[in-house]
Amino acid sequence: MNTVGDSLQTAMNLLVTGDQDLWAIVGRSLTVSASASLIACTLGLTLGAWIGVKSFPGKRVVLTVLNSFLALPSVVAGLIIYLLFSRSGPLGELGWLYTFKAMVIAQVTLVLPIVTALVRQVVEDAEREHGEQLASLGARPWLRGLLLAWDERFALLTIMLTAFGRAISEVGAVMIVGGNIDGFTRVMTTAIALETSKGDLPLALGLGIVLMGTVLLLNACVTLVQRWRERSDSAGSVVTEAA
Repeated sequence: MNTVGDSLQTAMNLLVTGDQDLWAIVGRSLTVSASASLIACTLGLTLGAWIGVKSFPGKRVVLTVLNSFLALPSVVAGLIIYLLFSRSGPLGELGWLYTFKAMVIAQVTLVLPIVTALVRQVVEDAEREHGEQLASLGARPWLRGLLLAWDERFALLTIMLTAFGRAISEVGAVMIVGGNIDGFTRVMTTAIALETSKGDLPLALGLGIVLMGTVLLLNACVTLVQRWRERSDSAGSVVTEAA
């Protein structure tokens, strides 16, 4: 008997027949990552746009710290959140450890620096090109940031898709703060790690297929956004030349 082949066939049966446990994990994972991405993108777009157009003392230090957080290991982020929300931690009274909320916060901690840093770079580059013109028209920094962010909306949409991909593929932080509790805090990545260690390959393979499918779909969306932007730029150039 081919163990891998049998496991793959069983995994496909779980997907096709709509296995309740498998799809419950998938739904929980999508909900956690979507919530974290929404929060991180909302904060990151605002903060990144502001940093991109605003000059202030210590900006280089802020950027250095921000760029350092891009390489923050997920297990370290999980450890920090765990210490904050543990019983002896400063936020222990909230009782959020091993809950949905803690998992969302852990993913926000990982995704927010990425969104902020990328948005800051996009807006800052746009500020160099169009900032003086907007400033001459009387636009204040916050308004310039909003206008430049809208002008670079295709790039920002790509950043948002990247943020969701980073969140849904994360495993270390959510395992530490969520506890990987069956039926409550178990998501795709943590379930794959657990089921593989237990030798339950069909469920692990089924979740892996869904996770890879999600990542491929995100990459396809990024490609479509890039092509959409290229077509929009080309159309704009044609209109400008015609005028």
